[in-house]
Amino acid sequence: MRLFIAIKFSDEIKKALISTMHDLKKNNVGGSYSPADNLHLTLAFIGETKDVEGVKKALGAAPFAPFMLTLTDMGNFGDILWVGAKGGQKLKAYVKALRDKLDAADIRYDRKKFEPHITLVRKASNVHPQGVTVPKKEMMVKRISLMKSEQKNGKMVYTEIFHVEG
Repeated sequence: MRLFIAIKFSDEIKKALISTMHDLKKNNVGGSYSPADNLHLTLAFIGETKDVEGVKKALGAAPFAPFMLTLTDMGNFGDILWVGAKGGQKLKAYVKALRDKLDAADIRYDRKKFEPHITLVRKASNVHPQGVTVPKKEMMVKRISLMKSEQKNGKMVYTEIFHVEG
Protein backbone atom coordinates (compact mmCIF):
# COMPACT_ATOMS: atom_id res chain seq x y z
CA MET A 1 0.00 0.00 0.00
CA ARG A 2 1.31 3.49 -0.89
CA LEU A 3 1.14 5.74 2.18
CA PHE A 4 1.96 9.21 3.46
CA ILE A 5 1.29 11.12 6.68
CA ALA A 6 -0.28 14.53 6.20
CA ILE A 7 -2.31 17.46 7.42
CA LYS A 8 -5.66 17.83 5.69
CA PHE A 9 -7.03 21.37 5.45
CA SER A 10 -10.00 23.30 6.74
CA ASP A 11 -12.50 24.49 4.13
CA GLU A 12 -11.19 28.05 4.53
CA ILE A 13 -7.59 27.03 3.75
CA LYS A 14 -8.76 24.88 0.83
CA LYS A 15 -10.74 27.81 -0.61
CA ALA A 16 -7.67 30.07 -0.31
CA LEU A 17 -5.51 27.51 -2.14
CA ILE A 18 -8.14 27.00 -4.85
CA SER A 19 -8.40 30.78 -5.28
CA THR A 20 -4.62 30.95 -5.70
CA MET A 21 -4.78 28.21 -8.36
CA HIS A 22 -7.51 30.18 -10.22
CA ASP A 23 -5.27 33.27 -10.12
CA LEU A 24 -2.38 31.21 -11.52
CA LYS A 25 -4.58 30.00 -14.39
CA LYS A 26 -5.72 33.59 -15.10
CA ASN A 27 -2.02 34.49 -15.31
CA ASN A 28 -1.50 31.78 -17.93
CA VAL A 29 0.42 29.35 -15.72
CA GLY A 30 0.05 25.98 -17.40
CA GLY A 31 0.85 22.60 -15.93
CA SER A 32 -0.72 19.78 -13.99
CA TYR A 33 -2.82 21.32 -11.21
CA SER A 34 -3.47 19.43 -7.98
CA PRO A 35 -7.13 18.42 -7.62
CA ALA A 36 -8.80 20.33 -4.75
CA ASP A 37 -9.54 17.07 -2.92
CA ASN A 38 -5.83 16.17 -2.96
CA LEU A 39 -4.51 19.36 -1.36
CA HIS A 40 -2.55 18.50 1.80
CA LEU A 41 0.71 19.11 3.65
CA THR A 42 2.93 16.01 3.70
CA LEU A 43 4.75 15.38 6.99
CA ALA A 44 6.31 12.05 5.97
CA PHE A 45 6.11 10.26 2.60
CA ILE A 46 6.34 6.52 3.18
CA GLY A 47 5.55 5.16 -0.27
CA GLU A 48 4.95 1.45 -0.82
CA THR A 49 4.83 -0.59 2.39
CA LYS A 50 3.26 -3.77 3.69
CA ASP A 51 3.66 -2.66 7.32
CA VAL A 52 0.49 -0.54 7.63
CA GLU A 53 0.05 -1.52 11.29
CA GLY A 54 3.62 -0.48 12.07
CA VAL A 55 2.99 2.93 10.48
CA LYS A 56 -0.24 3.34 12.49
CA LYS A 57 1.61 2.47 15.72
CA ALA A 58 4.42 4.92 14.97
CA LEU A 59 1.90 7.66 14.16
CA GLY A 60 -0.01 6.92 17.37
CA ALA A 61 3.19 6.96 19.45
CA ALA A 62 4.37 10.40 18.32
CA PRO A 63 3.21 13.01 20.87
CA PHE A 64 0.86 15.45 19.14
CA ALA A 65 -0.58 18.73 20.43
CA PRO A 66 -2.66 21.09 18.26
CA PHE A 67 -0.86 24.05 16.66
CA MET A 68 -1.58 26.94 14.30
CA LEU A 69 -0.68 26.54 10.62
CA THR A 70 -0.41 29.65 8.45
CA LEU A 71 -0.15 29.89 4.66
CA THR A 72 2.88 31.88 3.51
CA ASP A 73 4.24 32.81 0.08
CA MET A 74 4.62 30.88 -3.16
CA GLY A 75 7.79 29.07 -4.08
CA ASN A 76 9.05 26.35 -6.35
CA PHE A 77 11.17 23.22 -6.51
CA GLY A 78 12.21 23.17 -10.17
CA ASP A 79 8.95 23.14 -12.16
CA ILE A 80 6.76 22.43 -9.10
CA LEU A 81 4.87 25.48 -7.79
CA TRP A 82 3.83 25.43 -4.15
CA VAL A 83 2.49 27.49 -1.28
CA GLY A 84 4.53 27.49 1.88
CA ALA A 85 3.17 26.94 5.38
CA LYS A 86 4.40 27.88 8.84
CA GLY A 87 3.59 25.98 12.00
CA GLY A 88 6.35 27.32 14.19
CA GLN A 89 8.34 25.22 16.61
CA LYS A 90 5.38 22.92 17.35
CA LEU A 91 5.22 21.72 13.73
CA LYS A 92 9.00 21.19 13.53
CA ALA A 93 9.04 19.33 16.86
CA TYR A 94 6.10 17.14 15.83
CA VAL A 95 7.68 16.19 12.50
CA LYS A 96 10.95 15.31 14.28
CA ALA A 97 9.08 13.17 16.85
CA LEU A 98 7.05 11.48 14.11
CA ARG A 99 10.15 10.66 12.07
CA ASP A 100 11.92 9.39 15.22
CA LYS A 101 9.00 6.99 15.82
CA LEU A 102 9.09 5.84 12.17
CA ASP A 103 12.85 5.22 12.55
CA ALA A 104 12.32 3.30 15.80
CA ALA A 105 9.73 1.11 14.04
CA ASP A 106 12.18 0.55 11.14
CA ILE A 107 9.74 2.07 8.65
CA ARG A 108 11.33 3.58 5.57
CA TYR A 109 10.24 7.04 4.43
CA ASP A 110 11.56 9.85 2.26
CA ARG A 111 14.26 11.53 4.37
CA LYS A 112 14.39 14.83 2.50
CA LYS A 113 14.67 17.86 4.75
CA PHE A 114 11.17 18.87 5.87
CA GLU A 115 10.09 21.97 3.93
CA PRO A 116 6.42 22.66 4.75
CA HIS A 117 4.69 23.22 1.40
CA ILE A 118 1.48 22.46 -0.48
CA THR A 119 1.97 21.45 -4.11
CA LEU A 120 -0.34 23.40 -6.43
CA VAL A 121 1.11 22.79 -9.91
CA ARG A 122 3.48 20.18 -11.30
CA LYS A 123 5.31 20.83 -14.60
CA ALA A 124 4.42 24.52 -14.25
CA SER A 125 5.04 26.62 -17.36
CA ASN A 126 5.98 29.63 -15.19
CA VAL A 127 7.37 29.23 -11.68
CA HIS A 128 7.60 33.00 -11.01
CA PRO A 129 4.12 34.32 -11.85
CA GLN A 130 3.62 38.06 -11.35
CA GLY A 131 0.60 39.46 -9.52
CA VAL A 132 -0.43 36.24 -7.76
CA THR A 133 -0.63 36.44 -3.99
CA VAL A 134 -1.49 33.86 -1.36
CA PRO A 135 -4.25 34.81 1.11
CA LYS A 136 -2.84 34.89 4.65
CA LYS A 137 -5.10 32.22 6.10
CA GLU A 138 -4.51 30.05 9.14
CA MET A 139 -6.05 27.07 10.86
CA MET A 140 -5.68 25.13 14.07
CA VAL A 141 -4.26 21.69 13.24
CA LYS A 142 -6.07 19.21 15.49
CA ARG A 143 -5.68 16.05 13.40
CA ILE A 144 -2.87 14.20 11.60
CA SER A 145 -3.91 11.75 8.89
CA LEU A 146 -2.42 8.56 7.49
CA MET A 147 -3.31 8.65 3.81
CA LYS A 148 -3.46 5.92 1.20
CA SER A 149 -2.57 6.98 -2.34
CA GLU A 150 -3.94 4.99 -5.28
CA GLN A 151 -4.61 5.38 -8.95
CA LYS A 152 -8.32 5.23 -9.88
CA ASN A 153 -9.56 5.88 -13.42
CA GLY A 154 -6.25 7.54 -14.31
CA LYS A 155 -6.35 9.91 -11.32
CA MET A 156 -4.57 9.90 -7.97
CA VAL A 157 -7.02 9.45 -5.10
CA TYR A 158 -6.00 10.05 -1.48
CA THR A 159 -8.01 8.35 1.26
CA GLU A 160 -7.55 8.73 5.01
CA ILE A 161 -7.16 5.28 6.60
CA PHE A 162 -6.16 6.32 10.13
CA HIS A 163 -5.70 9.51 12.15
CA VAL A 164 -4.61 10.91 15.49
CA GLU A 165 -6.15 13.91 17.20
CA GLY A 166 -4.71 16.34 19.68
